[in-house]
Amino acid sequence: MKAVATIHDDDFLYEQIAARFERQVKEGLLKPGDKLLSVRALSREQGISISTAYKAYVELENMGIIEARPKSGYYVKFSPSRFSKSPAVKPPLTSTGQTTIAEMIATVYQHMPEESVLKLSRASPAMELIPLAKLNKSMIEAIRKSPSGNSNYEHLQGNISLRNQIAKNAFNWGGNITGDDVVTTQGCMEALVFCLRAVTKPGDTIAIESPTYFGIFNVMLSLDLKVLEIPVSPEIGLDIDYLEQAMDKVDVKACLFVTNFSNPVGSCLPDERKKQLVTLLTQKQVPLIEDDIYGEIYFGKTRPHTCKSFDREGWVMLCSSVSKSLAPGYRVGWCIPGRFKEQILNVKMMHTISSATPTQAAIAHFFEAGRYDLHMRNLRRALYTQCLRYMQGIAAHFPPDAKVSRPQGGYALWIELDKSINAFELYKAAMQHNISIAPGQIFSTDGRFTNFIRISFGMPYDDLVDKSFMVLGGLIKALQFCAEI
Repeated sequence: MKAVATIHDDDFLYEQIAARFERQVKEGLLKPGDKLLSVRALSREQGISISTAYKAYVELENMGIIEARPKSGYYVKFSPSRFSKSPAVKPPLTSTGQTTIAEMIATVYQHMPEESVLKLSRASPAMELIPLAKLNKSMIEAIRKSPSGNSNYEHLQGNISLRNQIAKNAFNWGGNITGDDVVTTQGCMEALVFCLRAVTKPGDTIAIESPTYFGIFNVMLSLDLKVLEIPVSPEIGLDIDYLEQAMDKVDVKACLFVTNFSNPVGSCLPDERKKQLVTLLTQKQVPLIEDDIYGEIYFGKTRPHTCKSFDREGWVMLCSSVSKSLAPGYRVGWCIPGRFKEQILNVKMMHTISSATPTQAAIAHFFEAGRYDLHMRNLRRALYTQCLRYMQGIAAHFPPDAKVSRPQGGYALWIELDKSINAFELYKAAMQHNISIAPGQIFSTDGRFTNFIRISFGMPYDDLVDKSFMVLGGLIKALQFCAEI
């Protein structure tokens, strides 16, 4: 029986062929330098058309996995297994440098708006990946259909059409909710703040991941909350055993975790461990604020479940938005707060009263028209290709001892460099070349990740990005040399 007999009718044939080659490269069955079958030979062997065979090779070329050599054929170019070791998990330091870390975060933020800077530090989609024309059509159509032109105050809980679309989309992550379970917000960060304000008071201790997104620290400071940092592994995510032991010693009032494709590590907590986490926190009656902003940006065949999908008693408060997947500037987010819905509505009443009407209506229309699913298929494909391209660039230009995470979704690569490297000094040196990276120190309250950096692959890999990697590699080698003399 030919291999094509196992291919599902609802998938593109060339994608299935390309995926099989990709898997063989990842597993080491095909190694860099190996020659592949010719297009014609692949066509004969697999019983597919020459056009389909050619498209499969083009797909692999676009991912940077193979290359075509003139008058010679196709060869394996790159394997992610080049990075066989993941970045290390770092324990907490005995002393903190909160002021210094805050200054570092402010410095990185300061240069974000500058047009001349190549922003490898920003974990968001490039403008060319955003369907602007279709978004504009949805905005115009939503305004046209509204008797008030969407100039009125929206319902406190949020646009009902949007909430229903969010509930419908929850089926993908195992959710069983209705629109009445959803509260809309101005982006995911506001959802997180609402949840924290609903279940904590100043001085309470909140468990967070380490490393974690540096914006979380500013939120904790603004709410006068203490943090307990829980280590995260690039392979299996949150250290639940560490959390359980810590909770026996510290009175933790809530947890805030990114369980799918955490920022910056990119780890995805397996389903069994999600169940374990929900069971633990439900037994202790500790709320879990689940930041699922990257959940839709997966590179595999299916969307990962959330902790919320295993929540039976309402202790999980899921937060998300379209900021990372569709329209950063629309600031459309939401939370599914479970048993804490009334507290969330009270906080929203005091904080904003209503979310923006036009953007909620536009995103609701975008979902209803079926545009979101098509856009996400294209975005996932583009980001996965860019992830592989960026890893290839790092392999080509960084020192060979660099350790790189291998995310299965999201936007970020977490890179461990030689212990002699000070990531913030590298950041400052890179900025002299108009290259912005995220130094590892800003992803913990105590600056423990001194020799780590985060690079985001939201931008397509082009000559400018490749040259920036060449510059970064040179700067890293120069800093290592200086440390040795």
